[in-house]
This record gives sequence, structure tokens and C-alpha cells, in this order.
Amino acid sequence: MDYFELIRRRRSVRVFARKPVEDAKLEQILEAARAAPSAGNLQAYEIYVARRPEVRSALAAAALGQDFIRQAPVALVFCTHAARSSSRYGERGSRLYTVQDATIACTFAMLAATALGLGSVWVGAFRDEEVWRAIGSPKGHQPVAILPIGYPGEKPEPTGRRPLAEFVHWL
Repeated sequence: MDYFELIRRRRSVRVFARKPVEDAKLEQILEAARAAPSAGNLQAYEIYVARRPEVRSALAAAALGQDFIRQAPVALVFCTHAARSSSRYGERGSRLYTVQDATIACTFAMLAATALGLGSVWVGAFRDEEVWRAIGSPKGHQPVAILPIGYPGEKPEPTGRRPLAEFVHWL
């Protein structure tokens, strides 16, 4: 599938089939995340792979009851690693670049999942403290996104998008 077809096929999937994600596919997704560009190539992010049901349940609770996280066979939690970026870029690196790094890596993972016939949905609404407890991460790893991944149990219709003229500003 070409890149533009991949973009057209990506949907936010919130219902997952009861089928595990193969290790080889998960590895490909993680390799895609690792290939994402990052500020100064510092790769100032961490990825926590939640496969255990009790961890996914805790993440679903932390995410304000978004139970599809529990239903997915795997959930990736993307966190910042501010110290990696601040060493070179100071406060701006720890505040901004590390968030950009983590979100770009998550986007690459999401697109890789789509390319492999899997579904995912970006989750950004959660209570940080509860996510930290669920994944056992140090406080320096700020969670920025949870990405549940699995075989789709639904086929969502495309959602509307704003016209380019509303948000593109030609200078």
C-alpha cells in the first residue's frame, strides 16, 4: 500500500477483535517508532509495552474509563524522557522537544499498525499519576499518549475534516 492510501485507511479503532498481535508485527511497529525523527537524534522518549491484562485495565481506569484500552491485546504508552533532551537543548528541550519526539514516535507506530492491518486509537486523556503507577515508570518519564493496538473489531467510517482554506495560511 502506498503512503497516501495508508493515510486514507487509518481510522481510530475503539473495538478490537479477540486476537493477539503477533510478536513480529509488534516488533515492526516498535522499529517504526524507533525510526521516527527526533530533535538532535536524541530520541528523548520511552515506550512502555502493556500486554498484561491487569496493566491494560489500570491504563483504562487512568484514561477516565476508556475501556477499549483494556480490550486491546496491547497498548503502547509513549512517555517523554526530558533529561535526554535537556542535556543538549536545556529547558526548551525538556519542555517541548521531548514531547515532539514522543508524539512523532507514536504517530509512526500508529501508521505502522495500520500498514500491518491492525487498528489503533490515540489516547491523550488520562491521569498522569495513575499511568505512572500502571506502568511503573519513573517520574521523569511524562506520559503523553497511550496507543491501544489490535485487530479491528469494527470498521469506522471516515470522519470529516476541516477544509484546507480554514487552517492553511499562505504567506
